[in-house]
Amino acid sequence: MTDPTPLQNHTPMMRQYFGLKEQCPDALLFYRMGDFYELFFDDAEKAARLLGITLTSRGQSAGQAIPMAGVPVQSVDGYLAKLVRLGERVAIGEQIGDPATAKGPVERAIVRVITPGTIIDGALLDAGQEPLLLALCPDGPRCGLAWLDAAGGRLMVSEVADTAIADAIARRPVAEIIAPEDTSLPVGIDPQKLQLLEKTGFQTRRTEAVLERYFGERLASFGCNDWPLALRAAAALLSYAETQLRSNLTQIQRIHPERTEEELYLDATALRALEVVESLQGNGPTLLTLLQKTQTAMGARLLRRWLLRPLRQGPVLAARQEVVAALTQGGGPITIQKALHGIADAERILTRVALNRASPRDLAQLRSTLQALPTLRTAVEETGHPALTVYQERIALFAALRTLLEESLVDAPPMTQRDGGYIHAGYDAELDRLQQLSQNLQEVLRDLEQQERQRTGIAQLKIQFNRVHGFYIEISRSYQGPIPDDYRRRQTTKNAERYINDALKVIEDQALSAESLALSRERLLFMRILEAAAPEVPALQDAMTAVAELDGLSTLAERAITLHWYAPHFVTESLLHVRDGRHPVVEAQIGSNFVPNDLDFDKEQRMLLITGPNMGGKSTYMRQTALIVLLAHIGSWVPAREAIIGPIDQIFTRIGAADDLAGGRSTFMVEMSETARILHLATAQSLVILDEIGRGTATYDGLSIAWATAEALVERGACTLFATHYFELTELDLPGLRNAHLDALTQGDQVVFLHRVESGPATQSYGLAVAKLAGVPDSVVRRARQRLIQLEDIAQQSVSNTVPAQLPLFQVAPHPAVHRLSQLEPDQLSPRQALDLLYTLKELAQ
Repeated sequence: MTDPTPLQNHTPMMRQYFGLKEQCPDALLFYRMGDFYELFFDDAEKAARLLGITLTSRGQSAGQAIPMAGVPVQSVDGYLAKLVRLGERVAIGEQIGDPATAKGPVERAIVRVITPGTIIDGALLDAGQEPLLLALCPDGPRCGLAWLDAAGGRLMVSEVADTAIADAIARRPVAEIIAPEDTSLPVGIDPQKLQLLEKTGFQTRRTEAVLERYFGERLASFGCNDWPLALRAAAALLSYAETQLRSNLTQIQRIHPERTEEELYLDATALRALEVVESLQGNGPTLLTLLQKTQTAMGARLLRRWLLRPLRQGPVLAARQEVVAALTQGGGPITIQKALHGIADAERILTRVALNRASPRDLAQLRSTLQALPTLRTAVEETGHPALTVYQERIALFAALRTLLEESLVDAPPMTQRDGGYIHAGYDAELDRLQQLSQNLQEVLRDLEQQERQRTGIAQLKIQFNRVHGFYIEISRSYQGPIPDDYRRRQTTKNAERYINDALKVIEDQALSAESLALSRERLLFMRILEAAAPEVPALQDAMTAVAELDGLSTLAERAITLHWYAPHFVTESLLHVRDGRHPVVEAQIGSNFVPNDLDFDKEQRMLLITGPNMGGKSTYMRQTALIVLLAHIGSWVPAREAIIGPIDQIFTRIGAADDLAGGRSTFMVEMSETARILHLATAQSLVILDEIGRGTATYDGLSIAWATAEALVERGACTLFATHYFELTELDLPGLRNAHLDALTQGDQVVFLHRVESGPATQSYGLAVAKLAGVPDSVVRRARQRLIQLEDIAQQSVSNTVPAQLPLFQVAPHPAVHRLSQLEPDQLSPRQALDLLYTLKELAQ
């Protein structure tokens, strides 16, 4: 509630304010007042708290002081950016009326509502991030999803089972979510991001009309007509974004369906554990930072999208690999990367052009981009490789638009239109005249004075100005000749007569408002330039998509050359063969000290059970395998001397220990949830990384779970790397399972980790050595070694007393039934007690 006072008791300005506030009650209203945006009542108090600005008051309305806070118009972008980062919605109330003709408050209107998912302003956007708006359209067991990158002009859709919604949201973090009222978000999703809308916006009749308006007959060509819920979500998304931006989203030219059968699936857990785009240490290195050598912001975002959505084997992936291979030959990608230097973030600029929100500097950057395209086309052509021919065709030159921008805009235009100065001199004669009138009035008057002297023959004629009478032609009384017929007397003085004529009247009228007229003329010309550019937006978007792809692929080629990576080879057989594989990020940190390792999976061998010391490199070895597979499936070369990869549909990971206190889940519960997900979803074509299953509970419970998990995955046939400290598991005799260990050497009390993968199980644990390396006090390490010797002696005695020659999988205490029998005295039991005992033993046995 902003203010409970009846509207009629408020001033006209406050009544106007409340009328605008009613249109966007959940947003902070920035109400334009001259050179400031002002906020009132609750909005003012909230903004003062969030932005750290002064809370004051502005007079009174309805007998009460009005709480107020404000920010200057010229620096508003910084404040808006901070509010958007905090997840706030902001409505911009601009003056749309003419103050000179207004009776009462100048007319104002909400011109846009800035929400976290509908940002298009360059000043509010991070060049490397995509603030996505997500729409959910659930219906029974299925849910349609649509993601909008409003700034980049991309609309993606998918349709999933309702059980997969949470993972779909987590894999691609979104800034804002809309859904029909009564929709319940899955656990773990931030409710602050959710906007619940009326169900009618998601209903078929309403959504079909929106889709028809945007795409017409082209809708069928997008290949998503079999996803009715996804299309309804897309239409609701477009309607919502229109409402916020107060404009049709003409930058949206198509819908991109995202089918799970086309992608190599990594869930949010795998992306996090493998540190693909975010580091577990916060600001640490990631796979993305290693690859991020792109030359444009568009290429950087595309590379990030590729990593978040790798592809399965298919024509798109093959085409990427062909281009990367072509760019690693000859002179390499350097020429193309140099040609990309002058290209701005045109993808986002085109969105603002389409919405008539582009600034003069936006168009200047678009101009520099168009000027760079011929050089880029030439660089592509000079490669001479057929794989790159398609990019020559897709990158048009837009000569007419380039010429228009070169002729119309100054070399370095300002950020905004507010103060003018962005249209080139000589482009428009009327603007030149107005600007000359505004900036060089004395020169204009001198020219007119000279013209009038020549025309009238009056040598003493002067043109002057004063604040009372304005401009006038002054003729001394000493002149006795004829006065021109077009001269009208304006004032008589003691020594002269003052006149005005039509030419001077025009100058007077224009001079008094020349600056505002020049600004208006400049804005008009700028809008005409935008109108001329708008029809080119679809073709320009296609060209910029091609530019981004070239940037991403040339970056992958540069990384392959610089980091000494090799081309992977895809096959249809079910195998994964790696020679001298390396972890790309770890190798970048430690250089030549990194120890490469091999890996072999085929139809017969599907699980590698890995033992060895902590710090020995088990986790690095497993993660590098997953990253090699991931890199291959975005079209990149890989950090391995050889990589032969069969069909892989998913990568799963279960790595590390972490709890979920907010969700009420312990470390072991998180571990088991991740394990359960793998066991439910993994197929024979999946790559599974398991690092320590069952360590979060009692020893025998954990060992039992690890054993059963290993058995289930071997039976499933998934390619599994299973690291464990349960040495008992090395005795498992399962088809397709092979033991391996990370080698280490001991030198007295010291241990040297060789980081080399060898066949067979580890012969010992190095836990005490690692404890010593970590700084555990020597006294504790010595005591631990004594206890270890005692425990090993007990284990040896237990083994020698058993009949089997092989150590049982679980060396545990006698069964409770056996223990009970060993303690009883049969002669002391009554018949009734014996019968009760029999029932008890039967229950224990079961």
